[in-house]
Amino acid sequence: MIAPSCALLPSQLVLHTGAVALWWIGPIIVLIVIPILDRLVGEDGSNPRDEDYELLSKDRYYRWCTYLFLPIQLIGLGIACYMWAGDELSIVDKLGLAATLGFVSGIGINAAHELGHRVEPMERWLAKIALAQSGYGHFFVEHNRGHHVRVATPQDPASARMGESLWEFLPRTISGGFCSALTLEHERLTRKGHRWWSVHNNILQAWSMSVVLFGTLLAIFGLRISPYLLLQAVIGIALLETVNYVEHYGLLRARRPSGSYARCSPSDSWNSDRLVTNIFLFHLQRHSDHHANPGRRYQTLRSSTQAPQLPAGYATMIVLAVIPPLWRRVMDHRVLAHYGGDITLANIQPRKRRRILTDFGATV
Repeated sequence: MIAPSCALLPSQLVLHTGAVALWWIGPIIVLIVIPILDRLVGEDGSNPRDEDYELLSKDRYYRWCTYLFLPIQLIGLGIACYMWAGDELSIVDKLGLAATLGFVSGIGINAAHELGHRVEPMERWLAKIALAQSGYGHFFVEHNRGHHVRVATPQDPASARMGESLWEFLPRTISGGFCSALTLEHERLTRKGHRWWSVHNNILQAWSMSVVLFGTLLAIFGLRISPYLLLQAVIGIALLETVNYVEHYGLLRARRPSGSYARCSPSDSWNSDRLVTNIFLFHLQRHSDHHANPGRRYQTLRSSTQAPQLPAGYATMIVLAVIPPLWRRVMDHRVLAHYGGDITLANIQPRKRRRILTDFGATV
C-alpha cells in the first residue's frame, strides 16, 4: 500500500518537514529509494511449495491488497486536484505533485493488470476502474488478448527489439497497442453479434470511466487542473510502457517446423528476483511464470531457472532504459549470452539488423 499512498503523502510530508522536494516523492521513491533498497536487500528466489499453492491462491489478504489500491489511488487524485486548483503551490511544486500522481497511476495500471487477468467479473470491472486515472482503458483488451498471444515476436507492439531504444519503442508500442486493441475488440464483438457502439464493448466501458472521472474532477475543480491531469496520465502510461520495454527486450520465441511460433516459455521474458521491487509491483518481475500461467495470482508466481535474469530490479532498469547507450551496454551482451552466442535468434530491430549482426560477428 506504500505505492498508492504516495498520492496521499506529499502534502503532509511537506507540511511537517518544509522540504518542497517531497512533492516529487513518487519519482524519488521509484527511481532512487527502491533501486537502493533492491541493492541492499538483494534477491529472494524462493518459491511457494506445491502443497501450499491452493491455500495461498485463495488467501483473500492478497486480493484486498489489489482492491484497496483503487480507493487510495482515487482519493489521492482528488486531493491533488484540490491542490492543483489552488494558488498555494508554485508551478514547479504542482509539476512535482503531477509526477508523483503519474507514478501512482502507472503502478495503478499494474494493479489493473493483475485484476484484469482474473475470471471473476467484479475484479475485471475493478481493473477498468484502475485504468481510468491514466485513460488507458484499451490496455484491458490489448494486454490480455494481444500481448499474451504475440509476446516475444516481431508482431507484438509491446515486445521491444534488440537495438531499439526506449524512445523508438514508446511511439511504436503506444500506437500499435491502441490499434491492436480496437481490432481485437471489433473482432470479438462481431463474433458475438454485437455492434461497436454497444454496452458490451470493453474498450468503451473503460474509456467511459475515464470520461466520467475526468469530467467530474474538471467540473468540481475547474479547467486549471487539466494540464496536470493530462501530465499525470502521460507519465503513468510512459511508466507502464517502459516496464514493457524492459520485460521482453530482444527476446524471440522459437519457431516450430511448421513456421509458427512455439508456445511461450520461461525463456521469453526477463525476470528479476529483487525482493523490494517485487513487493511494490505485485511480483510482476516473475514475468516468465506469469506468461506461462496468466491465471495464477501474483502471490503464487514462481521464479524459474530457465528465465533470463536482469542484473537489477525493474526500478533500476527503468533508469537505465532512459539512456539508450547505457542500456545497450548493459543488456545487449546479455541477449547474446541468452542465445548461446547466436545473435540471429534474437528479436532484432529490422532497420538495424545488418549492423547488429556485423557487430556481433554473425553472417549478414
